[in-house]
Amino acid sequence: MKITTGIPEANRGEAAALYWEAFGEKLGFVLGPKYRALIFITSVLRGDHGICAHDDRGRLLGVAGFKTSQGALVGGDFTDLRRVYGWVGASIRILLLAVLERDTENDRFLMDGIFVAPEARGQGVGTALLEAIYEEAKKRGYHQVRLDVIDTNPRAKALYLHEGFEEVATHKLGILRHAFGFSAATTMVRDV
Repeated sequence: MKITTGIPEANRGEAAALYWEAFGEKLGFVLGPKYRALIFITSVLRGDHGICAHDDRGRLLGVAGFKTSQGALVGGDFTDLRRVYGWVGASIRILLLAVLERDTENDRFLMDGIFVAPEARGQGVGTALLEAIYEEAKKRGYHQVRLDVIDTNPRAKALYLHEGFEEVATHKLGILRHAFGFSAATTMVRDV
């Protein structure tokens, strides 16, 4: 397995599809339908805010994203949303997506999503990507990594706990849980 910082342009569509596969259940109501979501994600995907795992034949196995003051793996603004969803659709979506927005901070490096191809799960890809995130954090001068994990993803939470992350806060969505398909997100941190 080869780990590299940056998503090659040749893998952009594939990375967007894997992102949707991982987060589509959470974002489906807001960014759907799927074909529009893939157009949007592909258009705003920041290759310089991702770390990739490829197999020996060059197939994309997974991606770990991060967020900095310069952007996020999948960000975008109202104009980007408007291009795909129109004025009304973008107006509604920008308000709903604001609920999920996480700010960067000076003390902790923000991991902004990790996803692994179904056929590569359980083979250490996620762990290797986490190790690469730790190294990226150190390289940028951070001493901790921060992430959020939703309550409907116990497998990811178990991995993070196994990796030494600790829970520091839980944020409930309230009535918006119906829009996103989960009720709460737990913020976790780990020293690097």
